[in-house]
Amino acid sequence: MERTWPPPSNGSHFTSLPLLKTQGDIDQPDLFPKRTSFKFPAKSTHSSTRHSIFCSRSSSSSSSALANRNDFSMLPYDILTKIAATFGHPNLQAASLVCRSWRDALRPLREAMLFLRWGKRFKHGRGGVRTNLQKALDSFLKGAARGSTLAMVDAGLVYWEMGKKAEGIALYQRAAALGDPAGQCNLGISYLKAESPNPKEAVRWLYQASVAGHARAQYQLALCLHQGHGVEQNLPDAAKWYLKAAEGGYVRAMYNVSLCYSFGEGLVQSHRLARKWMKRAADHGHSKAQFEHGLSLFSEGEKMKAVVYLELATRAGETAAAHVKNVIFPQLSATSRDRVMLLADNFRALPSSR
Repeated sequence: MERTWPPPSNGSHFTSLPLLKTQGDIDQPDLFPKRTSFKFPAKSTHSSTRHSIFCSRSSSSSSSALANRNDFSMLPYDILTKIAATFGHPNLQAASLVCRSWRDALRPLREAMLFLRWGKRFKHGRGGVRTNLQKALDSFLKGAARGSTLAMVDAGLVYWEMGKKAEGIALYQRAAALGDPAGQCNLGISYLKAESPNPKEAVRWLYQASVAGHARAQYQLALCLHQGHGVEQNLPDAAKWYLKAAEGGYVRAMYNVSLCYSFGEGLVQSHRLARKWMKRAADHGHSKAQFEHGLSLFSEGEKMKAVVYLELATRAGETAAAHVKNVIFPQLSATSRDRVMLLADNFRALPSSR
């Protein structure tokens, strides 16, 4: 059982609001985090002569000097591979087409993408292979050895699942140092979950990942700020990061943003916005939000809609929702009851970054 809202403290209006732990909260980092798209530098002009900033030379001495300053093909291999360490397959393919120098330098990372793909197949039993965690780990480690932070993160995850947390943290550290937001997020959470927690170091890495736009890191950072865990308590900053994570699709953050608006903690109190974010969390599959949104609908006289959300919450394990639903359900007509069950059966949660 994991709490998504900090426990009550002096002067706080909140009670502790438990949330069932989503499978793999620490063990399931985003395997496909948002990454900055690779953009080619713009071409420059000099003395009415256009120079390609990649792999081109000019007969003019002054133009040649300018071209040399902008010639990215001259980047040392180790610098280029560090820059591209967080790239996924599409960006690596695009970068490899720039020039022969880049193509040769990025060959290990392109090979890493193949090992990453096989690692995922072995881990999840896809592509005609059986699940084999050891083979998955071996593939991820081969990708990590070629410099891919994506493979480092996945290998760290497998180590964590095996109970080898020190090995997992070591790989998260490598990925984090290369600027991978998922690695930074997992490293921060690992420091919070370690046998000897290091909340200050956790907050440092969570902040870096949050600034890079990683929704889960933004949510975890908001929790730390809300609790004063590893950093001084700051409700406005906590609410700001909850909101950023919610806008990034993180469903638990949506629920907490609703509470912030409802109680006016960190945000200006607004029951309209609280209701909006509670419904959004419910539609993304948050069981407690489904329960609370169902109660809200019932209080507004929307019995049939209320029962739909209460039924969804009941199926997700919210026992309190079942008690309320059982009181309202007999009040509906037979047609409405059938309609409610049909809507609940056909419900599909909206995608989220969880």
